[in-house]
Amino acid sequence: MIVVTGAAGFIGSNVVAALNDAGRDDIVLCDRLGKDDRWQNLRKRMFRNFVFPEQLFEFLTKARDVEAIVHMGAISSTTTRDGDAVIRDNFQFSLGLLDICASRGIPLVYASSAATYGDGSQGFTDDLPFSGLRQLRPLNLYGWSKHQFDLVVAERRERGLPLPPRCVGLKFFNVFGPNEYHKGDMMSVVARNHAIAAAGGEVNLFRSHRSDFADGGQRRDFVLVDDVADVVLWAMSDGPACGLLNVGTGHATSFRDLIGALFDAVGREPRIAYVPMPEDLRDRYQYTTEAPLGALRNAGYRRPFTPVPEAVARYAGFLGAADRYR
Repeated sequence: MIVVTGAAGFIGSNVVAALNDAGRDDIVLCDRLGKDDRWQNLRKRMFRNFVFPEQLFEFLTKARDVEAIVHMGAISSTTTRDGDAVIRDNFQFSLGLLDICASRGIPLVYASSAATYGDGSQGFTDDLPFSGLRQLRPLNLYGWSKHQFDLVVAERRERGLPLPPRCVGLKFFNVFGPNEYHKGDMMSVVARNHAIAAAGGEVNLFRSHRSDFADGGQRRDFVLVDDVADVVLWAMSDGPACGLLNVGTGHATSFRDLIGALFDAVGREPRIAYVPMPEDLRDRYQYTTEAPLGALRNAGYRRPFTPVPEAVARYAGFLGAADRYR
């Protein structure tokens, strides 16, 4: 069986969908469903069992046929300030899985994040040695928690300490696509503004508070969740023995161009207004991210990533449908 944590979440549910599409129904899901309708992310899916996070370690001690663990579960908000909850869920829980996978010989694919790169002043080079990773300075609690786990894996790798037979961390950049609707303010800009654009309304973007970026010129490496799920399945079956790999398109797109693609997708002329960025966010804001893909390509992943205009148009088809879920 394959265990997927965070299975009802955005990326996790798309991984479950990709596994189902590949003919795999022997999946054990781990998550909390809560009260935000995220169960609908799994409404079309087939799985064999469901366990809550607090039950997972006991479940794994008894299970004898775990083929791999795909660890997508985390507190993913970049604005959260509950340090105790984040270190418990994003670091301690991940560390427990790492130890179990190392002792039992179970491959582990886990979600890291581009938030670990901080302001980008150290670049966005992935699969750094332990000493290189230690130079990164994340700007928010979420990015820091992911970075700390990356450091543990990198240190074990460098010193020959116990690791799973396959241990691949994936540094996701700005992922968007179906099944993110429960994320509220953390939904992608495309999801939050689709209805406004479709109605011919005006979309608000942040002004720039740096002289080297125009308003709306802040850039992200936006990547469609379909492509991300494909990389996850590849990493699980054909990825390197150990690695920390960027997952993005390799090309940064401005928020202005992203919203322009959204207006094009819904057949409307672009209408964009620029509003001040909240002051408490300005010192923690990444103005640009772009994923060098050399390590991913060198590790053997060859498929192209969906260009942003095509990805936005495909996603707009979901957002405009009666059933928005994958």
